[in-house]
Amino acid sequence: MKKVWIAFSSVVILSFIALIWVGTKVYQTQPPIPETVMIKETGETVFTKADIQIGQNVWESIGGMEVGSIWGHGSYVAPDWSADWIHKEAVFMLDAWAQKDFNTSYGVLDVENKAALKARLIKDIKTNSYNPKTGAITISAARYAAIRSNTAHYTRIFSEGYEQYAIPEGALTDQVKLAQLNAFLFWTSWAASTNRPNEDYTYTSNWPHEPLIGNTITPDSQIWSGFSIVLLLLFIGALSYYYIRNHEKGEAVIHPKQDPLDTLVLTRSQRAVLKYFIVISLLIALQVVLGALTVHYTVEGQAFFGFDLSSFLPYSITRTWHTQLAVFWIAATWLATGLFLAPMISGKEMKFQVFGINFLFIALLLIVLGSMLGEWLGVHQFLDLTTNFFFGHQGYEYMDLGRFWQIFLGIGLVLWVVMVGRHVIFAIKKNDDSKHLLIILLISVIAIGMFFFSGLMYGENSSLPVINYWRWWLVPLWVEGFFEVFATVIIAFIFLRMKILSAKTAGKASIASATIFLAGGIIGTLHHLYYSGTPVQAIALGATFSALEVVPLTLMGFEIRENWNLLKSNEWMQKYKWPVFFFIAVAFWNMVGAGVFGFLINPPIALYYIQGLNTTAVHAHTALFGVYGLLGMGFIIICLRFYSDRVWNSVKLKRAFWFLNVGLVAMVVLSLLPIGIIQAYTSITKGYSFARDAELLYSPTVQTLKWMRMIGDIIFSVGIFYFCWFTIQETVYCIKKKN
Repeated sequence: MKKVWIAFSSVVILSFIALIWVGTKVYQTQPPIPETVMIKETGETVFTKADIQIGQNVWESIGGMEVGSIWGHGSYVAPDWSADWIHKEAVFMLDAWAQKDFNTSYGVLDVENKAALKARLIKDIKTNSYNPKTGAITISAARYAAIRSNTAHYTRIFSEGYEQYAIPEGALTDQVKLAQLNAFLFWTSWAASTNRPNEDYTYTSNWPHEPLIGNTITPDSQIWSGFSIVLLLLFIGALSYYYIRNHEKGEAVIHPKQDPLDTLVLTRSQRAVLKYFIVISLLIALQVVLGALTVHYTVEGQAFFGFDLSSFLPYSITRTWHTQLAVFWIAATWLATGLFLAPMISGKEMKFQVFGINFLFIALLLIVLGSMLGEWLGVHQFLDLTTNFFFGHQGYEYMDLGRFWQIFLGIGLVLWVVMVGRHVIFAIKKNDDSKHLLIILLISVIAIGMFFFSGLMYGENSSLPVINYWRWWLVPLWVEGFFEVFATVIIAFIFLRMKILSAKTAGKASIASATIFLAGGIIGTLHHLYYSGTPVQAIALGATFSALEVVPLTLMGFEIRENWNLLKSNEWMQKYKWPVFFFIAVAFWNMVGAGVFGFLINPPIALYYIQGLNTTAVHAHTALFGVYGLLGMGFIIICLRFYSDRVWNSVKLKRAFWFLNVGLVAMVVLSLLPIGIIQAYTSITKGYSFARDAELLYSPTVQTLKWMRMIGDIIFSVGIFYFCWFTIQETVYCIKKKN
């Protein structure tokens, strides 16, 4: 075991050293926010630093990433504002020059004249005029005219509404705020179209793809993409060889003839956890309803089958709540599982455990309802900008809730760490064969509490690259990283208590799995940051190590087979058939959703063209729900199986399982993936802005594919209905029964 622990420790320490090193580079080389933006010919000030920074806060207050995207990060209905600004600015300048020089529009010029004007545009746009001594950016009068045109365009969109972007009328009416919002949009486009000092690529490594200004993929993105694919193949081969050679060498276990957990006596604290499952079921149902509203806005813009909802529940709110509730209910499920298993781990009921569980339950309700109300108030402009930051809408996917609610949630997580951790420490002190498994469990529990606080590492006026850096610490490292380790260990512990896995094998396998996963997962976080105003080191390390994340997922077929064999090992295992089925589905979606569809958008050469398109939604749905959602559901079912003393009628669970999985497949195959492929082709051949343009997204073909999604959505919703029905019904039974 010593070698396994050394490998685990080395991977974690070295990975965080690399991640923090890139973080220092992000701070040092981020696009500068100028003190002033001035017209070169006249010296007139166009924007100030305050305009840009307050404009970012304004953008956050209207929903931020839930209303279109910036640098590819955000929602899919409205455009990517930085890419859209760049394209409109370029077209305006080219047409203005064509009218002045040739008395016609740019589109009808011959090839030579087009090339001459395009070369002039590239020089004007891509030359970095930032003066570090004065903090000023100078722009040409021609560019200023384009900026004024863009400003008028976006002012109309946000004040008068734009149905095809799902932006309601009056989303933002304050003229000062509208001007500041435009200042921020200009700055994001400037960083994406202006070369870094002494380099021939922009602050965003030439993202987005925009042929008019010469934004094409960089050699670095191409080279590191190729290297990541070679590395992927190499490590898949190496891991497959290691697995085939060693996976049968675990300690032999004599499978018991009856369920070792039949005599389980539930404690008061375990009974207190039951109410979590009812609330979680309601959150799941609400999330699906909000998802239906959100996706329907992509068809009708501001209505739900003709009924106007946007004035009360605009797209930015329904999408905020839909994505946020996914994180809430999945995390709550896993946390509740930890609280339930804690007494099983220690073998005793600890003081104040019931009080802590009840306190966390009330805190969960307050955080969910309070943050949702705050976001609604913020988007509807009832809060000033600073109040919005603390209590309203922060504007960033998966981190939309205000800072106050984040801190409140962080305090709750610290309490959860104490409540679960003390049980684990008590069990470790027994110094039995399960010691190593419990140590890695304790590490994951502490990490879950600690890494949530990475979301507090930026402030109200932090720059976009810095915010994105810490934001992706929270999402992949907290949710996809240490929660994944926690889940792996929890499943191993459950199988250990069932005596179908030995303590030694469970401990060694869990530590090795965590090592393999974190070897790619920690540094692989950087693949979210390729084109976010970050340095080229993010591309090099992110591409290399995110490829390694896919390696263990390619072996999920073996896990599916082994879980299936468990069901056939003993007759009493049929009692746990449906939890095991959900774990099998998790392994399948880990391989397909996280592995195949994850790698589809992982290499820089792929993400350069398809970031923020429906290909991202394919990965998001199949990985977030297919892996973490189904895993959370499996945890609920197995906890209820421990609670319940009656034979289950499996009809509801059977329907839930198959409707959920078939619905998810149909959702992807009939709608999301085809739309993503159409967008990808458009982005590659014409430019990124065209792939996000309403002309494409509301074309007859894409509209038909959007409506086709209803088939998968309806099937999936039926599965949700049956799962929630079963869970609430069984939970109520367990609450009423006496031990």
